[in-house]
Amino acid sequence: MLAKVCSAAVNGIEAYPVEVEVNAGFGDTLLVIVGLPDAAVKESRDRVMTALINSGFSFTFGRTTINLAPADVKKEGPSFDLPIAIGMAAASEQMESDQLDNFVMVGELALNGAVRTVKGMLPIALSARAQGKIGILVPPENAAEAAVVSGLQVIPVRNLREAVGFLEGEVKIAAIKVDMTRVFDHDHEDEVDFAEVKGQESVKRALEIAAAGGHNVLLIGPPGTGKSMLAKRLATILPPLTLEEALETTKIHSVAGLLAPGQALVTRRPFRAPHHTASDAGLLGGSMNPTPGEISFAHHGVLFLDELPEFKRSVLETMRQPLEDGRVTISRAAGTMTFPCQFMLVAAMNPTPDGKMLSESRSSPREIQNYLGRISGPLLDRIDLHVEVPPVKFREITSEQTGEPSAQIRARVIAARQRQQTRFKDKPKITCNARMGSRELKSCCALDEATMDLLKFAMTDLNLSARAYDRILKVARTIADLAGTESIASDHISEAIQYRSLDRQIWT
Repeated sequence: MLAKVCSAAVNGIEAYPVEVEVNAGFGDTLLVIVGLPDAAVKESRDRVMTALINSGFSFTFGRTTINLAPADVKKEGPSFDLPIAIGMAAASEQMESDQLDNFVMVGELALNGAVRTVKGMLPIALSARAQGKIGILVPPENAAEAAVVSGLQVIPVRNLREAVGFLEGEVKIAAIKVDMTRVFDHDHEDEVDFAEVKGQESVKRALEIAAAGGHNVLLIGPPGTGKSMLAKRLATILPPLTLEEALETTKIHSVAGLLAPGQALVTRRPFRAPHHTASDAGLLGGSMNPTPGEISFAHHGVLFLDELPEFKRSVLETMRQPLEDGRVTISRAAGTMTFPCQFMLVAAMNPTPDGKMLSESRSSPREIQNYLGRISGPLLDRIDLHVEVPPVKFREITSEQTGEPSAQIRARVIAARQRQQTRFKDKPKITCNARMGSRELKSCCALDEATMDLLKFAMTDLNLSARAYDRILKVARTIADLAGTESIASDHISEAIQYRSLDRQIWT
């Protein structure tokens, strides 16, 4: 007898339907899986057979062929265990159900028939809704994640026997529902807060501008000045994720298996801080089968690179295009994948090889130049704000006065972002000032004659590149948004110019 069961597989961060066809014939006992299965799928043969027997089903099959269609796409992972077992039970006439075509089924099976969690549940649930299915059978740990998708019955099944009973109508299982308002209704009591940072008011101001406009930042200062401390608190002043941003971010974390059991969505902006020994595959993504990397895990969040010159230059150079495009394309023999990576780059570095300020360093000019030369000019051009972090004074360290809390800074950042959303309401791809293109710069960053003369003088005197010119305009636009003004004034341009530290003669 032939049975067909609906399932799905993940390709990149998107899912596609997979039809599991099971044909139970006569002859010697032989179980064959076709349809380009990988090792994990081939091993499901033994898991499924044992799970069926331990779940009370008899194993009286002859030659059984299992086809995973479409047959020209490689199938990976153990998520086909449950649909294969359901198909084998139906093909051997040990269950009767007219619901097999209405539900998508995914799940790994333990040897006792228990259903275990799988990766990529959110894109699979979105694919099931797109196919017009009534619902989806999922492991209990994945139920909240799948229930984020409206218009789909999400049925959590604990074991194979329960799944068969539900499909036959003998077991009633309530569909899981998620209250989206509660998912996003969390307070902002983070483990860290800007109020804990002593002094460094100018650096806090720069980070507020970066958060308001989504700009990349480079913090330059000797050890112990609080660069890492400040960077780790940047996420606490960023605006909350929208539903669309949360879905995009959750997709990436879901296919990588980074979601906690029972977690429905990623509702806080990610903060990723890879070590400087990270490879290009670890940072951008890759391996034999293209998978997301750190820059994609930081999508709609912050990527913090501490000790920036210690990263391999080849690794840093590969980030140039993703920083501009907001996506990264990885090509391997197994295929080509494109992952989103719209993130804020926050980097930190020492001003000299020995960690001292330029005026105190014992390093020679050549050593300093070689150290700074590890970061290429094109990469520096893509960083909007170069911020010098001076040593904290003793009176600031011992002061009982606390700094401005993150909540107050975040309120100003959200107000500035709302102005940008209103400005770019007809251009959904532009989410903040840092994402403006040449057309938007021309229409949204118009300068009067005096302000243009100031910028012209700075460009000539500092020998800035055309890309640096665009960055100054974008940062000035954000400063004006924080000030609540529509026009960019001279003081906005002046403040934006001072954030080009590494373009000045003292550094070159």
